[in-house]
Amino acid sequence: MSSAKVAVLLMALGGPDSLENVEPYLLDLRGGRPTSPELVEEIRERYRATGGKSPVLEITRALAAKVEARRPVRVFVGLRHWHPLIAEAWGDVIEYGPDCVIGICMAPQFSSMTVEKYLEKLADARTDVGGGEIPLSAVKSWATHPGLVAALAEGVSEALGRFADEERRNVPVLFTAHSLPERILREGDAYPDEVRATMEAVIAQLPAGQPTTFAYQSQGRSPEPWLGPEVEPTLDALAADGVPGVVIAPIGFVSDHVETLYDIDIEFRARAEKLGLRLERMPMLNDSDALADTLVALIDEHLGPDS
Repeated sequence: MSSAKVAVLLMALGGPDSLENVEPYLLDLRGGRPTSPELVEEIRERYRATGGKSPVLEITRALAAKVEARRPVRVFVGLRHWHPLIAEAWGDVIEYGPDCVIGICMAPQFSSMTVEKYLEKLADARTDVGGGEIPLSAVKSWATHPGLVAALAEGVSEALGRFADEERRNVPVLFTAHSLPERILREGDAYPDEVRATMEAVIAQLPAGQPTTFAYQSQGRSPEPWLGPEVEPTLDALAADGVPGVVIAPIGFVSDHVETLYDIDIEFRARAEKLGLRLERMPMLNDSDALADTLVALIDEHLGPDS
């Protein structure tokens, strides 16, 4: 495979590239169901407060460039709910004419409601756009990849290091991941186990005895029940316990977006301040060398020893 022409397709959720495109983005995100004007404006305000657009595309493209600098591959970026859509990126892949394609979702933990949906979009593109004959290998889960775990543990340690030595050992690490509807439990979805596996692998690299806890964040606005526990009551309980502060570690995400920049940095921080609780967040991996090296390792593993 050493002389093969390899394409890599990085797939991310995406987000609006302007305040004007918040409403059409939400329309796509909600499968064509309209969003109330009040909710559209609320979400628009969140993006206005965090830079006016989603940073995901720029971050993922910067990451792609770092991967290309490390290996003789071409890396394409496709988004599930905004442009360039996965189908649009797949058209660029076809034009490139690779011998094989490796698909990687920028969501490390597998779920039928997240990663599987990316792969369905990719399968649809191969049918609708063409190129279905090009060999494709998809990374379905990298929840406990050593590179990912080490990078996350380093980020948590960096955030803990912002506290004084004497209080650090009493600062709990609150691990978070995006909530999903509770019905995934009845369906036997792997997501809760995948998230737990990431968390336990990271905890194993932290100092022995470091207090930790977990909550789901960013529950949706649908009336059905969503996975808990939620972050807000968890912060309330930590404050009641008298801890000196808390480090939030959103291990279910690899890049900054509205769930980190608004939900954590603005909403949760404001709640923590009212509770008299110092809140620090671990830095996201974004386009870091550590994440680029992890993606390269995944690519190498999929290409095999002759690559």
